[in-house]
Amino acid sequence: MNEEIITGTLSQRVEALLFVEGGAMARRKLLSLLGCKEDEFASALQGLSEQLQERGISLIQTDNEVSLAVSKSTSGAVREAFERELSRDIGDAGLEIISIILYAGPSTRAKIDYIRGVNSSSTLRTLLARGLLEREGNPNDAREYLYKPTVELLAHLGVSNMNELPDYVTIATELKNFEHHGDAERATE
Repeated sequence: MNEEIITGTLSQRVEALLFVEGGAMARRKLLSLLGCKEDEFASALQGLSEQLQERGISLIQTDNEVSLAVSKSTSGAVREAFERELSRDIGDAGLEIISIILYAGPSTRAKIDYIRGVNSSSTLRTLLARGLLEREGNPNDAREYLYKPTVELLAHLGVSNMNELPDYVTIATELKNFEHHGDAERATE
């Protein structure tokens, strides 16, 4: 009985760590994070795989990695939902965000929200899903991401770098002035 409790708890920890990772994780790293024995790890993976059989996600395993993924039974519905979402026009909000990132450079969501004056989370997700933007960790603040244009976006626009964008220097300067003006206002408050 006690072994089942430990295995169940370990299975839950595996699921949580994979969820937080958001992608594939090396088996070795996962085993290290769990701090358990190899046979306990194998049992936990087996238990999690069985638990997920009736759900919308499944456990994917290779010799080197483990990941959570959409289950085979729900993959068609997920694909249809994304196709509907991606077939829609990105709209003015999407164009605003792309413009900010192209002319202001890699930007945090907070910076984009500040410039636009509204929450940009859902539009950023759409732009990421379409492969127009990518995100990477912010070297200045590990709690945030930096959003930047993808190579595909630049190719679609027919430019090889930002300086080739129309009125780049003028617009980039205006954005910097806008941000500095806002910083000065916040400092006096």
